Amino acid sequence: MRSRNAWLGTTAVIIALSLAGFAFGQGKAGKDAAAGKHPIVVMDTNMGTIRIEVLPDKAPVTAKNFLDYVASGFYTGTIFHRVVPDFVIQGGGYLENMTMKPTRPPIKNESRNGLKNLRGTLSMARYDDPNSATSQFFINLKNNPHLDPPAGGWGYAVFAKVIDGMAVVDKIAAAATSTRNVQGTPFQDVPVRPVIVQSARIEP
Repeated sequence: MRSRNAWLGTTAVIIALSLAGFAFGQGKAGKDAAAGKHPIVVMDTNMGTIRIEVLPDKAPVTAKNFLDYVASGFYTGTIFHRVVPDFVIQGGGYLENMTMKPTRPPIKNESRNGLKNLRGTLSMARYDDPNSATSQFFINLKNNPHLDPPAGGWGYAVFAKVIDGMAVVDKIAAAATSTRNVQGTPFQDVPVRPVIVQSARIEP
């Protein structure tokens, strides 16, 4: 179980990434941050559209990481595989058949950037190792201060926020869920009707 699942607080969080579009995402994030304009990601799902403001000035490594995968098309076809009402919705690593997409090396933890896990913010999912985040992210459904770093410790790195589409996020959060067994591994809180990312793109 530990080889397949990461943990967020007291509940399971799963992570994964792919390696494409590195140079494009790096340039986009850098130019926007330098110009004082935050990149906007438009994520179309089969339940509606979510617009996300990415914050490279606060979380440069994490923001670039996310933008790289958006630019490469990595998130297209992935699902929100974990939905916990009054907590988070999580996605960014699994396909509809619960196949995990390939990963590349994890990124460093930027949870000490002063951003809080407030309702509507996006943070990176990870394992117990604070520097183990890869592609998967979650959207906070409420203020989750226990996910912020304690004094001298590590939390879950906030790097973006929803600026339009929280009604869609709440709709996803209300989806019926069940436990799915995949090759003997149980996955809890999986939407019965898959919530699919149809596309994700950076606004020009």
